[in-house]
Amino acid sequence: MKDTRPDTATISEIIEMALSDHISFDLIRAQHGLGPDQVKALMRANLKPGSYRAWRKRVRVFSDRREVYK
Repeated sequence: MKDTRPDTATISEIIEMALSDHISFDLIRAQHGLGPDQVKALMRANLKPGSYRAWRKRVRVFSDRREVYK
């Protein structure tokens, strides 16, 4: 069976993209094939709990203020 988990470099790239305020979940899906729920799970697994909560809060606040964000 083929292992479909991304390697460490790819995980780092996805995290960097997700942390950026200028890159949407749609762009991450286009480049890496991961949807928003998968990106959130990857972030939860690879960030410290406080960092993950701060990121989710920032994404949520920005999405409330902007029509199109993440």
